[in-house]
Amino acid sequence: MTPAPDAPTAAVTVVGLGAGGWAGLPDASRTALREAEVLIGGPRQLDLLPPECTGQRVAWPSPLRPAVPGLLAAHAGRRIAVLASGDPMFYGIGRALAEETGALRVLPHPSSVSYAAARLGWPLEDAEVVTLVGRPAARLAAALHHGRRLLVLSADATTPGEVAALLRDRGFGPSRMRVLEQLGGEKERTTDEATADDWPGLRQPGDPLNIVAVECRRAPDALRLGAVPGLPDEAYEHDGQLTKRHIRAATLGVLAPAPGELLWDIGGGSGSIAVEWMRTHPSCRAVTVERDPARAERITRNADRLGVPGLRVVTGAAPVVLAELPPPDAVFIGGGLTAPGLLDACWEALPGGGRLVANTVTLESEALLADAHRRHGGELVRLAVAHAVPVGGFTGWRQAMPVTQWAVRKTLDTSPGADR
Repeated sequence: MTPAPDAPTAAVTVVGLGAGGWAGLPDASRTALREAEVLIGGPRQLDLLPPECTGQRVAWPSPLRPAVPGLLAAHAGRRIAVLASGDPMFYGIGRALAEETGALRVLPHPSSVSYAAARLGWPLEDAEVVTLVGRPAARLAAALHHGRRLLVLSADATTPGEVAALLRDRGFGPSRMRVLEQLGGEKERTTDEATADDWPGLRQPGDPLNIVAVECRRAPDALRLGAVPGLPDEAYEHDGQLTKRHIRAATLGVLAPAPGELLWDIGGGSGSIAVEWMRTHPSCRAVTVERDPARAERITRNADRLGVPGLRVVTGAAPVVLAELPPPDAVFIGGGLTAPGLLDACWEALPGGGRLVANTVTLESEALLADAHRRHGGELVRLAVAHAVPVGGFTGWRQAMPVTQWAVRKTLDTSPGADR
């Protein structure tokens, strides 16, 4: 859309660049780069520009994100063009720039993901994109489901090997893989298909600009992990401190995670509640508080194995450490309810509309929950699960300890002057 004549000119133009370099750019992108007084980008990207782009060339420092405000301030008042790979607003520098300046013009190029989908004949809406650029490979594990197609954005030439190793370790060795390199450029290449099991020794590191295409196949003996809360208990390493599967599913249902929300998981045990909260959506965040160092390390291992390595684990006692945490959208208390002041501290930390869920199996903690229910309302329920077990030559029920659960939503303060 053509801007109105009196519309302000964008201080920063972001130009998407493909593997084809200058030759693959449309006229509008070339004009923006020719007219720029300052050209900011990676060394490889800057080297793709011809001499007719006469602006001062500035290479991104490392780490990149913290440098953005300073670089923009240093060249304020000049026409700035920033080079980005493919579509700047798709896992690109465009996001960081948009957060720093409101005067942003974006000239995108087809992303490597779009090229990959076209080359493979995959409908893009049916494939899940996972980026490992600046992120641990372990996060790929949350996307592994039999029959799913994944497009993995690689950090460098070693990423395909890391992906193959993770697939084998998580029981997806039969998955089929291809690597697509230099998409849209003269050196574009797609490897032959091979399984993750066969990848070692068959594939040497290739071009650092690549995408890994994965068609997920679970090994017959691998544990099946679904997309909803209530993973099998065997999915977790634990010492007995684990919210069991059926109670866990019911608890997550009441916590009701939504994209972007933050959970406090107090008394983490094995971390199962926080792990499954984060698995509901890639943008969900969680902090687990666990006072036992051995259990805290175990939580980290569980999070890594189940695809949410971003889970923050705080080793310490609640409520002391809670003051250091960012405000939560929801709180789960799975242990430590009798610690003086814990329940009140969690309640005070919740914003209006926030949720709190607490589980217990002891009479002492149950009394605390009954009192909290009297003061704040909510729902107090008892959850009981029984399993069929052999009784001689017959079958009978073995009752697990019942769990008392208090769930409440904090009322929004709508009084005059309240912060809504």
